[in-house]
Amino acid sequence: MLLTILSTFPDFNIRSTPLLILTLQGLLFGFLLLKRYYGKRHLSDVLLAMVLLITCYHRTTYTIGFMGWYDTFRNTKINYYLIPFGMAFAPLLYFYVRSVTVSDFKFQKKDRWHFLPFGIFFFYKIGVWLYDQAQPGFHETQNGYLVSHPWMEYINTVLFLITSVQMIIYLVLAFQHFFNYRKKINHYFSNTYNLELNWLRNFLFIYTFLYLYGTGQVIVDAIADLSWGQEWWYHLASALAIIYISIMGYFTNTQSLSGLSFDPSKLDTKSPNLSETSVEKRDTNTRALEKLTTFMETEKPYLNPELNLVELSNALGMTRTQVSQLINSGLGKNFNDYINQFRVNAVKEMLQAGRQEELSLLGIAYDCGFNSKATFNRVFKKLTGTSPSAYLKTL
Repeated sequence: MLLTILSTFPDFNIRSTPLLILTLQGLLFGFLLLKRYYGKRHLSDVLLAMVLLITCYHRTTYTIGFMGWYDTFRNTKINYYLIPFGMAFAPLLYFYVRSVTVSDFKFQKKDRWHFLPFGIFFFYKIGVWLYDQAQPGFHETQNGYLVSHPWMEYINTVLFLITSVQMIIYLVLAFQHFFNYRKKINHYFSNTYNLELNWLRNFLFIYTFLYLYGTGQVIVDAIADLSWGQEWWYHLASALAIIYISIMGYFTNTQSLSGLSFDPSKLDTKSPNLSETSVEKRDTNTRALEKLTTFMETEKPYLNPELNLVELSNALGMTRTQVSQLINSGLGKNFNDYINQFRVNAVKEMLQAGRQEELSLLGIAYDCGFNSKATFNRVFKKLTGTSPSAYLKTL
């Protein structure tokens, strides 16, 4: 009997082996993220670990299927043990994005309501299993009475529709929050290169692609009855996505906002038109602008590459809102452009003074408050219309 089983399972073939290797690596990174969470208590780690583990879990059932498990053990109760986590997966994606883009993000009690549909579905699955396992002959067959009942097809269709709508809603919310974050960091930080989180954008695009691919496959399967071999490509794409997300999510620093009290949903960048305020108010704003300009020219806070709106406001003895309004409405710029204009001017002054004979162009940029070559090149060209090297040639 054992030899018969070993002759059919496990079957390491061209379909099962790639899925097995990729899924095992995803599981490894998932547990590494959990381990790091218990050490450092970063909520983003546990949320990403749950996203990875759920993705791997859905791949695992197909992996052992391609290895011949269900052909060897035909009474496996896979339809009872397999719980589609789509209803929990969608809000997890959204909360992971928020945990990375909101400093010191906390999971509130009210956030539990997002997982209520999954909780209901989970207990429904348990109820189906409890009922069927109490029926005679349950252990001699793969599917019991309720799972094999014709109306189960209708229930599965309804669950698929609910999960699909839910996924669309949470992906839209996640994208909306992310792009709002990308917009707001320019009103708060002077150097944004390390805060742009392009990998998080890729993370959302990947899961959007997988959702569209998976939904399309379900629809085609309902019409053409796809084989396991034809469905394999979706699971390979998912397994490849697991590796990218595992590596990037584990090694990318997602704690850059820690302790900065930054929440893009609460940061108001709309400022009143200062020209429409009273004469007394305009005089006050004029004095405040003069104070801001004098402080920037004498104290040179822009030389600090980590300068942000709160630090500048505290140094000036003003509120964050006051400084933001002065820059946005009084000068028609966002905080990032305002600070970087001083840095670009400082670079130009050093180049005109011949400092490039002593320092490299990048070294000068670092001395003037920039913290990366990419930011320096992009900002310099944006504010001057030419690249740093091209500007240097004009001297």
